[in-house]
Amino acid sequence: MVRITQTVEAAYELESTYGSPPGSNLYHLGLLDTFDPRAVEMNITPVPSIGQSTDAFHASGPVAVSLPIKVALQGTGWKQLLGQAIGSTTISTAQPHSLTSTAGSLAVLAKDTAGDYTLVTGVVPNEVTLEADFTTGGYITVDAACTAYYTLDDGHTGETDDGDFNGFLGDDYSGVTFPAAPSADPLLPTDMIVTVGPHYGNATEGTQTKGIAIDGPSGSYVEVGERYIRAYSSTGSLNTDFDGDGLMDLTNGSFDTISKISTLIEADSNWGSAVLGGGGAELSVNLVKGIYYTGGDADEDVSDGVGVANIYVATDKDATGLTGHTAANTESADQFKNLKTLSLKILNNNTSIAARSIGDDSTIKWLQNAKVARGKADITLDVTMTAEDETWYDKYVGKKNIPLIRLDFGTDGSIALTNGTITSFTRPLTPGGELVDTMSIKFRGEGDYKNWSSFAISSDITLVPS
Repeated sequence: MVRITQTVEAAYELESTYGSPPGSNLYHLGLLDTFDPRAVEMNITPVPSIGQSTDAFHASGPVAVSLPIKVALQGTGWKQLLGQAIGSTTISTAQPHSLTSTAGSLAVLAKDTAGDYTLVTGVVPNEVTLEADFTTGGYITVDAACTAYYTLDDGHTGETDDGDFNGFLGDDYSGVTFPAAPSADPLLPTDMIVTVGPHYGNATEGTQTKGIAIDGPSGSYVEVGERYIRAYSSTGSLNTDFDGDGLMDLTNGSFDTISKISTLIEADSNWGSAVLGGGGAELSVNLVKGIYYTGGDADEDVSDGVGVANIYVATDKDATGLTGHTAANTESADQFKNLKTLSLKILNNNTSIAARSIGDDSTIKWLQNAKVARGKADITLDVTMTAEDETWYDKYVGKKNIPLIRLDFGTDGSIALTNGTITSFTRPLTPGGELVDTMSIKFRGEGDYKNWSSFAISSDITLVPS
């Protein structure tokens, strides 16, 4: 019988050990646009030989398995793909708090309604792109180029095709319920709110004014993410003098403004704080993300200016708030008006390590992705929009940085991009056509301590499972 794609669906499971899923609980990947669980490159090398008319030998190289996946923003699958590309951090729940140094992995099980199963383990997102097109109909999508440890079909060696894999992969999903597809509609481009914070609470671009000053015990530091502020002692452990547990949830009403968190920090033992530039009413989620050193001295006196971290808040051009696009299209010229397309790319440049690998059936294979090491990430936002003024070209030629850009998906979470530089700008002229600005922006995080660039991207999207 001819195979058709209408009968295929896919689910995922989080791996705690690379290439070895627990085989206990599956979650549906959601609406699939592109999917190939059998993308295998055998790396066969023809070998010439003197005395032979053609290549007399074919040498087998390492087996390289990849898994291209493109899904709509529906259910939890897109969150895991995006979250694993950034990196998962557990803070009450698992979320992509910042870029991590390790590569998390998934197992993906493909099922055909005819009963066929294919299992791909050690799935690591290497390049993930979130794409929204405001010019045509369609959903927001996440396009993930993943490497994988190995892929195996069930039932192709005379055994029952029941999800119990008896081969190089010995994982058993025969007793695991395959999940139902998500029922909610995928997110549309109009479900995403894009806000740009090009100023630091001052009408003069680049002048840092509004924010919060924090002083802590000797050797201390704080990290500011999209949802959480976490405070650390010199030992690298959470400092429980800081609000009792070392963290503040910026989405909680007790911590949602600069004045609220400053007052609470000032009241904490061994910590001090003050509001900068009259910015007490600014929302704390608009603080510029990064890692800041607060432990230059042993006291908590902010007024002495010693060992104090000044953390600024991103605002609109009017120096107040971060409102983004308005219905009347009257917002600050420093917003992305007339958006046509938006593409956020996370490229991790992972390193695949080829090695001799022993399967669950004791057979030996040479695998290209026997292990995967996370590489140096590139965070890029590409936007196109109908040209309206010279705002963004002036920023490009003036080498102005963009403190904060936020992508908000409502109840599905948000993404913060910190300290962006416009690396390219074009506005081609065509007869009779509209003028379209095309920009690429790269992000590098903010701060002055440890791996502060890991906050080039931060998200409060909850990963399932957590």
